[in-house]
Amino acid sequence: MILLLFLLASILWSADPVIISQDGETQTLQAARDKVRALKRQNVPAPYTIRIRAGRYFLTEPLHLTAEDSNVTWEAAPGERALISGAQPITGWKKASGNLWTASIGDKSFRQLFVSGRRAQRARTPNFGFYRIDGPSSQDKPFQLKFRGNDIRKEWAGTDTEAIVLLAWADIRMPIVTVDEAAHIATLTGDPRPSNKERDARYFLENAPGSLDAAGEWQIDRATGTISYWPLAGENVPNEEFLAPRLTQLVLLEGARSVTFKGLDFAHTEWTMGPQGYADTQAASAVGAAFEAINSENISIEKCQFRHLGNYAIWFGRGSKNNRIVRNQIYDIGAGGIRIGETTQRPAEADQNFNNEIAHNHIHHLGLVFPPAVGIFVAQSSRNRIAHNDIHDLYYTAISVGWTWGYGANQSKGNIIEFNHLHHIGMEMLSDMGGIYTLGMQPGTIIRNNLIHDIASFTYGGWGIYPDEGSSHMLIENNVVYRCASSGFHQHYGMQNTVRNNIFAFNRDYQLMRTRVEPHLSFTMERNIILFDRGRLLGSNWTGDQFRMDYNLYYDVRGGELRLAGKSWQEWQASGQDVHSRNADPLFVNAASGDFRLREGSPALALGFKPIDLSRIGPQPE
Repeated sequence: MILLLFLLASILWSADPVIISQDGETQTLQAARDKVRALKRQNVPAPYTIRIRAGRYFLTEPLHLTAEDSNVTWEAAPGERALISGAQPITGWKKASGNLWTASIGDKSFRQLFVSGRRAQRARTPNFGFYRIDGPSSQDKPFQLKFRGNDIRKEWAGTDTEAIVLLAWADIRMPIVTVDEAAHIATLTGDPRPSNKERDARYFLENAPGSLDAAGEWQIDRATGTISYWPLAGENVPNEEFLAPRLTQLVLLEGARSVTFKGLDFAHTEWTMGPQGYADTQAASAVGAAFEAINSENISIEKCQFRHLGNYAIWFGRGSKNNRIVRNQIYDIGAGGIRIGETTQRPAEADQNFNNEIAHNHIHHLGLVFPPAVGIFVAQSSRNRIAHNDIHDLYYTAISVGWTWGYGANQSKGNIIEFNHLHHIGMEMLSDMGGIYTLGMQPGTIIRNNLIHDIASFTYGGWGIYPDEGSSHMLIENNVVYRCASSGFHQHYGMQNTVRNNIFAFNRDYQLMRTRVEPHLSFTMERNIILFDRGRLLGSNWTGDQFRMDYNLYYDVRGGELRLAGKSWQEWQASGQDVHSRNADPLFVNAASGDFRLREGSPALALGFKPIDLSRIGPQPE
């Protein structure tokens, strides 16, 4: 009876929601956080809820949550949307000469501007397309950009002019220090990385003096403390809203437990770089995030929006585990969508990252500042589930898992990647990328039931599923992959992967690729359907016999003799490969339109192929 009365008293005397409202008693997120801290010190029982009314909340500093802020739900008021912004308004616009408008910004400095909800272009040269480096890209320290003709001007040296160079799967972004017009060499501020190489590489410039010459562009003159803007047709500058980010981060959790964010909008973060500029290794791995959690567990981000950001949207880093990122919209992002884990391996379990769920998210239009960024990037993290996401319109890889090149120690194990829709990836911007990319030994990792299509690289390496260096002990099954520039599947090197019951169709150059010959078994490939109408069936290096292929169905709709790695079909089977496989029409319902259901009597069924159900691909209803 005493226990019952105690429980009843706890229910009746639990904390009321703390309401944040622009016209209420509590107007800031920090004030609401502090109110809940006070309730806890008064031993007011949970649950603790912070409810945010509709409105826009402009932060002057990130919301910092620690262990003291555990067991709290931050949510939008029912039926309302609350925007948490890291921006500051830019006002006081005046008509200047020609098409330009100007406003005073004093000592403010920023690299992004959003005009009435649209990301505006910082003055770009050329306005469309790219310049080309003359010959091989520089490995000098600092970077020596050899330009052509009059593409770079001497008067741009020592200003805020930045060169953005695209180099295979990475990029560099650096200011110009000097320009030698006679030698056609612009010296940049920083050093390239050894992997930053490409011949005749594309580049463009931002913020060069005198380059504000097109509608929709803007530029800062720090010497005068002014910003200039050339409006788009139909824009009325005095009536438009101009927002410039001042924070690089909106939320930072350190040591928090059981915190939920629900139905909130996060927007307007800045991107920065040091005085030496920026040279990417891969995946924009040095770029931070607007929402970051460190040593935090059981954090949930549900039904939120992340947009107009300069960096990654979300990052669960060191020591973060058992977290959920579900049913969010992430778009118009400077870098990538979601980061899980770190590039550093952590020996202590308390510092390791594992067991997170990333599901039912719509992630698109990424890499707008850092093109090599990834849709979902998992590094040195295990036992995560990445499921039912729709990822599209970005310049590099959609899902990347692993961060160990070769056969060394790797903490990325047992990850499940399933039921994702990954499409329109690459956009012919970068090379050496794929729909799903893996690195290193990953026992227990499963890639299954994903729909992957329209992967377009700049030069080489537009692959659907791409097990790169050392990718091993993985199961790849029940995926549908089509219209990739280089091939549907490419294993650079690895061991003992199983590739079964997949459909690879209509890929441009090749259908399947294998690069390195090693003394161990590369993979077993069985019960797959390979349909193509261009290019070759097998690409790169298929010498040796350290792979096993059987019970596959191949069909070249162009007809003619089927050849595999220079061998006729009969010679290929005589070598011991594909002994039970067939060369026949799989009888899809309408493969040209993306309908890969099998008609009755398909020879694939006789080979043991199991039909793939695509109805559960991508975000699903609750």
